[in-house]
Amino acid sequence: MNFKHVAFLGLSSLMIVSCTSSKKLKQSEARYSSLDSLHRAMQLDLAKCQENRADNQNRIKSLQDQVSDLKSANANLQKHMDDLSVITGAQATSINKSLDNIGVKDAYIGRLQSALNRKDSMNMALVINLKSAIGNLDDKDVNIKVDKGVVYVDISDKLLFKSGSYDVTDRAQEILGKVAKVLVSQPDVEFMVEGHTDNVAFTRGVLEDNWDLSVKRATSVVRILNNKYHVPPARMTAAGRAEFVPVASNDSKEGQAANRRTRIVILPQLDQFFKILEKPQN
Repeated sequence: MNFKHVAFLGLSSLMIVSCTSSKKLKQSEARYSSLDSLHRAMQLDLAKCQENRADNQNRIKSLQDQVSDLKSANANLQKHMDDLSVITGAQATSINKSLDNIGVKDAYIGRLQSALNRKDSMNMALVINLKSAIGNLDDKDVNIKVDKGVVYVDISDKLLFKSGSYDVTDRAQEILGKVAKVLVSQPDVEFMVEGHTDNVAFTRGVLEDNWDLSVKRATSVVRILNNKYHVPPARMTAAGRAEFVPVASNDSKEGQAANRRTRIVILPQLDQFFKILEKPQN
């Protein structure tokens, strides 16, 4: 064997050893990478477990608090039951009477509410009938409304009377006829006719002031309702309010015009109202 053969064999052995080492290195690196991935995954799982553990501890604490509250409530209830157990027979009778009184009051309140609802319905029906009868007049001249359970019909004096006069105009008599038709159809309704003026002092003939003028205007309307449209006089009251119940400021002409009016007040039917309350409810 010559030197070349010896050198070739040595080089071949070295290459075999080198290839083997490189292969093992790659295997080791692959294994390390796999273990590192597994380690990271386990760390994530551990973090989730720790987070779940904290949530579970909070839930346990909340449940423990609820159990404690329930025990406290149960103790209070037990004490209350013990207190109730010492109620005497006289106290029990008194409690029963109080409960009966509450029941009576509840029934009365129910009848009262029913009566109020019926009265409101009657007022609304009356307003609808009046508006339908009068027709499409300017609201500034005729205003029909319900205020605090009372129906009001306000008629401007420029429709009813000439300035400084208490003689009812022909056009006003026509309007009063339409109102009278509705009032006659409601035989249980009583009403008041009120005369109102502005604050301008008035004196003419037998009329000494606005009191006289407002009363004379009210009685003029009442006479027409009775004499011409046959509204029973026993159902009517005439009253004068002068300038003392204004609906607007008298500092302007518009306000003064609004205050010069005749108001028909549909009086509450208190006797019927109380009869409703007296009726037994089924």
